[in-house]
Amino acid sequence: MKLQFSAADEAFRLEVRAFVKDKLPADIRRKVELGLRLEHADYVTWFRILEARGWLTPGWPVEHGGPGWSHVQRYIFDEETLLGGAPRIIASGIQMLGPVLHAFGTEEQKRQYLPDIRQSNTWWAQGFSEPGAGSDLATVRTTAVLEPDGKHFVVNGHKVWTSYAHWCSMMFALVRTDPHASKPQEGISFLLIDMASPGLTVRPIRMLEGGTDLNECYLDNVRVPVDNLVGELHKGWSYGKYLLGHERTGIAGIGSCKQQLARARQLAQQQGLGDDPVLQARLAQFDVELMALEFTALRLLSDHQQSRTPGVEASMLKVRGTELRQAIFEALVDIAGPDAVPFSLEAQSLEHLDEAVTDPTLVALAANCLDARKLTIYGGTNEVQRNLIARATLDAF
Repeated sequence: MKLQFSAADEAFRLEVRAFVKDKLPADIRRKVELGLRLEHADYVTWFRILEARGWLTPGWPVEHGGPGWSHVQRYIFDEETLLGGAPRIIASGIQMLGPVLHAFGTEEQKRQYLPDIRQSNTWWAQGFSEPGAGSDLATVRTTAVLEPDGKHFVVNGHKVWTSYAHWCSMMFALVRTDPHASKPQEGISFLLIDMASPGLTVRPIRMLEGGTDLNECYLDNVRVPVDNLVGELHKGWSYGKYLLGHERTGIAGIGSCKQQLARARQLAQQQGLGDDPVLQARLAQFDVELMALEFTALRLLSDHQQSRTPGVEASMLKVRGTELRQAIFEALVDIAGPDAVPFSLEAQSLEHLDEAVTDPTLVALAANCLDARKLTIYGGTNEVQRNLIARATLDAF
């Protein structure tokens, strides 16, 4: 592994940095820098700016709108956009469904769905987790029964923790199509579901910091065309694992760690703690852990360039990256001290920022810290990821 980026990669870094500085709308940058609430329109605005440049779908093949970047360029792009104050790409259709359709979808499915994902015309919900089936997706109980004429599935079940479902018009879901399979994983299929279908109800879940980004979805005799089956019947477990392997690599959030660590140093100066030795030691420890995390990510990039499939390293990145981000958010609240206590849901929007009873740069710190508690849960809880890491390590002996 080379621990130095090439001249071409550094030139690309400067290109991305200049693009973000020039094209990112000032109001969106301000929201991200202060940790304020982003609306659907904010994401769509930025995503369409990226798409116009051909940069929205870096993980997609060139023939379907991808830029043809190397894994290193994708890494640099993610880092520089976050450091430049841009929203992270959260749309499940871009990062999760797109790669699955490219690998396993029919040509008709690609033609029908991929262009609208690129244009941000269609947002997709991830219908994986259920009550009692979160990190252990092999136990999903939502059923899809094929009608006698073989033209539709009838879906019944309950999905939960569905991010941004209220913004989405479609859902990709894991459903049980063979309840009698010898192994639970062998009876699951991957299905595409129209969110406007009769019988599908979305209800918001109020989160700890007051937001409603999460939802639960009830499916009551929802009819889904058989053409919306991705890949083979009963093979959805393999497609779900393929999707989650890519998701966990991105969850590490190295760019976000750097962004928030810089914010912590700035806040320390603002609060008169720039020379506090205990705080500086704490921030230096974050630097060390972040460097180790980044080197692990670079090793994984090196493996990708040698065409190796991501393995347990993705789980390692997920565990260390999410826990480091949580620790940095906790440090931000500690640095702000009592100034982080006043809480106003309304003041977390740019339009009402002047109504905050504390410094506008501090108004969202507590909410950001509370929201960060979910990082170690979604994408497969860190406890489960540690089991995967242990199994892979012990099996090697």
